[in-house]
Amino acid sequence: MKRIVCLMMWMATLTVSGQTFTVDTLSDAVFGRMLGKSYKEGCTIPRSQLSYLQLSHYDGQGRVCVGEIVCNKMIANDLKEIFQELYKHKYPIERMRLIDDYDADDERSMRANNTSCFNYRPIAGSKKLSKHSQGLAIDINPLYNPCVRQQADGTTSVQPATAGKYVSRKPRQQYMIGKNDLCYRLFVKHGFTWGGSWRSLKDYQHFER
Repeated sequence: MKRIVCLMMWMATLTVSGQTFTVDTLSDAVFGRMLGKSYKEGCTIPRSQLSYLQLSHYDGQGRVCVGEIVCNKMIANDLKEIFQELYKHKYPIERMRLIDDYDADDERSMRANNTSCFNYRPIAGSKKLSKHSQGLAIDINPLYNPCVRQQADGTTSVQPATAGKYVSRKPRQQYMIGKNDLCYRLFVKHGFTWGGSWRSLKDYQHFER
């Protein structure tokens, strides 16, 4: 039995150049941080369906950080593999904290350029649940990759509201995602759809399955 447990732990953890990438169940401590925030009252996603990941990444200054994400266990290994490759190529992710550290407030999290995944909530301006509610969507470097909507009155809505100068995708800046970008190529390879390719709106930060 001990051999089996040790083998399972080894398979869930990969060390790359001294950095650790882990996939685990939600501990009581992590779940306690989420309750009443990203895991709201009435959440229909079972706790057992979610995974807790710790992922090493480089920030824009080249510093190594260890981030954390909660996602659906269906995509947990995909995210681990993607972030291993991003780390290998020193792809910059400015910040990766549970959105609960921002009281599950998307605007606050996006303004901080925080990469996040699970948050039980509807799509902005809709009653339909977002893919984030299932833990099947992730937002990468959201300040530099805003969600842009053309409103019926001709105005443009930008989320986060502080990201207006990043609506234009040229010239490409650090943290920006495009179709020639490693982040884009890895997520598409793993079967994700990119919000930057949508017609009705452009959600440059967003990948979903």
